[in-house]
Amino acid sequence: MRSWQRRLSAAGALVAAVLALGAAGPRSPAPLQFSPAGRFKVVLFADLHYGENAWTDWGPAQDAASDHVMAAVLDAENPDFVVYLGDLVTANNVPVANASLYWDRAVSAARRRGVPWSTVFGNHDDMPFEWPPEWFSPAGVPPVHCPPAAPGCSFRGTPRVELMADELSRGGGLSRSSVGPRELWPGVSNYVLQVLSRERPRDPALLMYFLDSGGGSYPEVISCAQAAWFHSQARFLNPDGSIPELVFWHIPSTAYVKVAPKATTEISKPCVGSLNEEDVAPQAAEWGMMDALAHRPSVKAIFVGHNHGLDWCCPYEKLWLCFARHTGHGGYGDWPRGARIVDISEEEEHFSVNSWIRMENGSTHSHVTLTSARFS
Repeated sequence: MRSWQRRLSAAGALVAAVLALGAAGPRSPAPLQFSPAGRFKVVLFADLHYGENAWTDWGPAQDAASDHVMAAVLDAENPDFVVYLGDLVTANNVPVANASLYWDRAVSAARRRGVPWSTVFGNHDDMPFEWPPEWFSPAGVPPVHCPPAAPGCSFRGTPRVELMADELSRGGGLSRSSVGPRELWPGVSNYVLQVLSRERPRDPALLMYFLDSGGGSYPEVISCAQAAWFHSQARFLNPDGSIPELVFWHIPSTAYVKVAPKATTEISKPCVGSLNEEDVAPQAAEWGMMDALAHRPSVKAIFVGHNHGLDWCCPYEKLWLCFARHTGHGGYGDWPRGARIVDISEEEEHFSVNSWIRMENGSTHSHVTLTSARFS
């Protein structure tokens, strides 16, 4: 068999295995559901960037620091669900054959506590290794220490499908991620989750949509096909728009640029936040997704990561555009680390979404109600 035939056969086998995992349905015996008190709390961990410079002292040290941030937030908030909002690893800095070793470390914070979670892909998660220029200096290539669990060093990057397959196989029934529809590939993390009502346990009271905003192995976009997929899912699951909806992806859309406070200035109402230290770095193009969301009153908010120096929420049309808080000690910037909290309440005649930032040191700030009357 020729080499290209072997590669094609192996890829086909992996696709079949991943689709089988995705078709197996929910991997937890208990569905996502509002608590008896009518609450559903979500923690957003963004831009963890595990695996940087494993051949140095500071690389592993910052991974340990990221472990500490997530542990502190989870212990303080005791959430019902965790969303890993992209860039779990800095794959372009990971010289191992399978970056899922670091991906698995990232999601282990939720798994150890028995908290279900989901993931979306960021622009760094499946990038190939980028050789540091200093490795070609007179000092030469430094010793590269692979993690003990790795069979050897490699520099190819780990494709999205492989990362997701590994997460599903190791999730212990807690991962609610999905490979998404095959027709949307190379985008992988495209799926929707239902949170059931406390009063009507067979009926969803919240829909959470997750989208792959690209980057890494393909352009930083949400495609027309993804917008069409969202339309079809919304028509099927929520035809009358009576169920509130939240949306999660990694790279901000161009709409974020339109509402952003001027970089390095103080955040003022109607925006709410504490960190505004850079310009928005948006997707390469806008191909219909924001129009679909902005004209749908049931969509309450969109949450993204990517910009480490931003943590604000700003209104746009009839919904809110929010950044998470840079969680990991990997990646650029030395701003204090934390996480965005999204606390949803299902009350008899009033649905509310409240959000705030929980810092590594235990403090909270930037409280905002994302279902309140907004915009002047």
